[in-house]
Amino acid sequence: MGRIAIRPAVAADLQAIGGLGASLVAEHHEFDPLRFLAAPTDIAARYAHFIGGKLDDAAAIILVAEQAGQVVGYTYASLEGFDFMALRGPAGAIQDLIVDEGSRRQGVGRALLEAVLSELAAKGAPRVVLSTAQRNVGAQALFEREGFRRTMIEMTRELDSVGR
Repeated sequence: MGRIAIRPAVAADLQAIGGLGASLVAEHHEFDPLRFLAAPTDIAARYAHFIGGKLDDAAAIILVAEQAGQVVGYTYASLEGFDFMALRGPAGAIQDLIVDEGSRRQGVGRALLEAVLSELAAKGAPRVVLSTAQRNVGAQALFEREGFRRTMIEMTRELDSVGR
């Protein structure tokens, strides 16, 4: 385990971020294949393209965790306004936070989380919200240790079973 450096993402990081995003999609699909999308074969490139489009967005925060010269995690967050469907006022929203499987449980996720919270606070976010998969207990434990509380529970039902 080497020193963890957290820094803003740059275009040269997009391939690594795309790979991490692909693993995020695959992990969620494994949690619940009916709820979460299966990863198409080009998901890493699509993810990299999506995040690349956010690099110059003033409302977006994209940070990478680097260890021994390798990107081992990233987070993507944004400033959000009022959301009446979610019954929520302005907030920072953490969209993604993922650490490469081989680098987990070494403080990388915590370092990314602390850095993105600091950036969101500096941008004036009064609170931060995020969602995590029901089966992602490791992430939930991290978020709870860092002061997050449970406020919403998503429930899903497949409609092909209606009336059975």
